[in-house]
Amino acid sequence: MSEKIAIIGGTGLETLEGQFSITDRIVSTVFGDTKVTIVRDAQEANGSSESADQIGEIIFLSRHGASHSISPHEINYQANIAALVKLGVTRVYATNAVGSLRLDIPPGSLLVYDNFIDFTKNRTLSFWDNHPNRPPGVVHTDFSNPYCPLLRSSLLAMETDFTPLIPSCTYVCAEGPRFESPAEVRMFAQWGGDVVGMTGLPEAIYAREAGLCYAGIGIVTNYGAGLTAVAVDHLDVVEQMSVSATMVRDLILKACRSNVLSESCGNCGRRNSV
Repeated sequence: MSEKIAIIGGTGLETLEGQFSITDRIVSTVFGDTKVTIVRDAQEANGSSESADQIGEIIFLSRHGASHSISPHEINYQANIAALVKLGVTRVYATNAVGSLRLDIPPGSLLVYDNFIDFTKNRTLSFWDNHPNRPPGVVHTDFSNPYCPLLRSSLLAMETDFTPLIPSCTYVCAEGPRFESPAEVRMFAQWGGDVVGMTGLPEAIYAREAGLCYAGIGIVTNYGAGLTAVAVDHLDVVEQMSVSATMVRDLILKACRSNVLSESCGNCGRRNSV
């Protein structure tokens, strides 16, 4: 595997279970420390040669922490992305538990994002803000293709045994940690949003600014407030994720083994010094 891959796990994917050798590591960055897990196939860690169905080495980062203790607005997104770059990561798959803005996208659906709307309010706008090695001048970054086409293709080429992947989805990111009001849900849908979450941005923005290929996967856990008579409850979100987490993990690991990842990506830019 020529490219080093990372998985950022959201709610319900706080650990990467399986037949792996696991090593935790603290990575220090200019934005603070981040804990990551170095994941290797157990056979490779024992000295066996890498086979076609192995993932080699990947980096796993739990966005909320292993015990789900970090709130969406408290996540150090800059440190997380800087840590991945420092470790030599070039490509990132990320998962998010999301609420549906549309009745035709029910809980249990899996989506591959191709667009986003940033409705966060108090998060740092650019990865390069307060960075001692920021590029000279004003940094403008193209988001004509907000998510990496190559990584999206690698996901869409994978089949699941349980549910089809929805190939086009606009992700709306709200500030959180509260759930959205019914009026906000209606507004986001009118804007063209399909699902809403609290953690996909500015993470995807920082990844692009740092030159990383990045793809986001949404796991629908509930309908947005007001779409049905059922109130939104975090325990329901966790319960739905417990059903979907293994499927999502297996999907991403299949994509990590994909021959698509041997291709070059001309969309996501060059890595800058971090």
